[in-house]
Amino acid sequence: MTQTNVLAVDLGASSGRVVLGSFDGEHLGLRELHRFANDPVTILGHVYWDVLRLWEEMSRGLRAYVRHADGPPDGIGVDTWGVDYALLDKAGALMGNPIHYRDSRTDGMIERACNRISRERIYAITGIQFMQLNTLVQLYSMVANDDPQLDQADSLLMIPDLFNYWLTGRRVSEYTAASTTQLLNANTRQWSAELVWNLGIPTRILPELIEPAQMLGEVLPDVATKLGLACPVPVFAVGGHDTASAVAAVPDLDHESAYLSSGTWSLMGAEIPEPIVTERALELNFTNEGGVGGTIRLLKNVAGLWLLQESRRQWQREGCDYGWNELLELAGQAEPFRSLIDPDAQDFIGMGDMLGAIRAYCHRTGQPEPDGVGAVVRCCLESLALRYRWVLDALEELTGHTFLAIRVVGGGSQNRLLNQFTADACERPVIAGPVEATALGNIVVQLIAAGRLPDLAAGRSAVAASFAQEHFKPRTSPAWCEAYARFLALIP
Repeated sequence: MTQTNVLAVDLGASSGRVVLGSFDGEHLGLRELHRFANDPVTILGHVYWDVLRLWEEMSRGLRAYVRHADGPPDGIGVDTWGVDYALLDKAGALMGNPIHYRDSRTDGMIERACNRISRERIYAITGIQFMQLNTLVQLYSMVANDDPQLDQADSLLMIPDLFNYWLTGRRVSEYTAASTTQLLNANTRQWSAELVWNLGIPTRILPELIEPAQMLGEVLPDVATKLGLACPVPVFAVGGHDTASAVAAVPDLDHESAYLSSGTWSLMGAEIPEPIVTERALELNFTNEGGVGGTIRLLKNVAGLWLLQESRRQWQREGCDYGWNELLELAGQAEPFRSLIDPDAQDFIGMGDMLGAIRAYCHRTGQPEPDGVGAVVRCCLESLALRYRWVLDALEELTGHTFLAIRVVGGGSQNRLLNQFTADACERPVIAGPVEATALGNIVVQLIAAGRLPDLAAGRSAVAASFAQEHFKPRTSPAWCEAYARFLALIP
């Protein structure tokens, strides 16, 4: 069978990559063509994404394929992080660099938005958890502050949609990315006119919605020339939200498995056919995001490896550049359960001195402050594992299912210490891998759109047949139960 080659552009909140995916009819292959940092830029008190640099880095990756390939790629797909957006004017020009979801402009805005339309009504419409980084909250901050860009904007594009627009000239919004905005009706899968009207957001800026696994168009001629593409190349709508792409590649995911997409953020949940929008789901603040193949991703956002990434940056600022393996070795030597934190506490949302924030939190909650590098890392990893236990318990309550395994994908699946802690805390086996799940999900959806795979199940089977997974068995210990009781006391 002829080999199919597609290019996955995968932009995460801390790094990006361009990956070549190949498929021979049975097995998938991956080759990383270009990897680059995705560092935010702070100017005059605001935090921005440097999307023009990301476009250039993405172009370098695409040109790298052209230099070494015998023929044009069979497709290109783009996925990125969720919630953030770009505003374009009537001519289609970018009005400014998109503002980062960790920017302080949304401080206090959830409460102000809920004065316009109640929290209960917003959740009943959208089924999306309340977080101050949500697109709804970001846009309402622009409304509340009379931001002139909002008045002048002609269209809003989520970040993956922006890059698709620059590739094809087509301004549309892919469903899974749009579902992170907290502006979609969870049942109709369309923009909610009620929400937009009540919050004062101009309806004209919201583009047409499309489902994943569709062809968006071909690479524009001038873009193709700059990239060195001699023939028309199709651009496919994939799971534009990187978590949607990652979940699409979870091997053997079924109704008895919970997934955990582990990276800067940890997204833990289950794949379900219809949204669960109940009072209890609101109380637990679970989210119903759009998935590939008509599915819903019922999940909870957890701070994830952000805690360690920011701690490592602080150590670097202090002159100590620890490698990841070194940090995990030090954590393994540290005293267990000495200090615990709620990873999702407001204390840890912003950028800056994460070490100081962890120490202050422990002091405020009457616990010993972590007194060394290993102690900090162990505190973060144990706390994450206990948070996963809380999410798993809540997930089982909401769905009425017992989940017999946790399937971990993404960069965090390489963290063997965290995987073992997760198995121990949750008392479930953990199956870890593949690492590049997001790129693989992107590739699988392109292959479905191109007619090379029949459906999502076949794509997941191909992933399972092509990439190894590692198994972690839970080790029963009363210490984890005692730690969980302490952890629950920290949860609001």
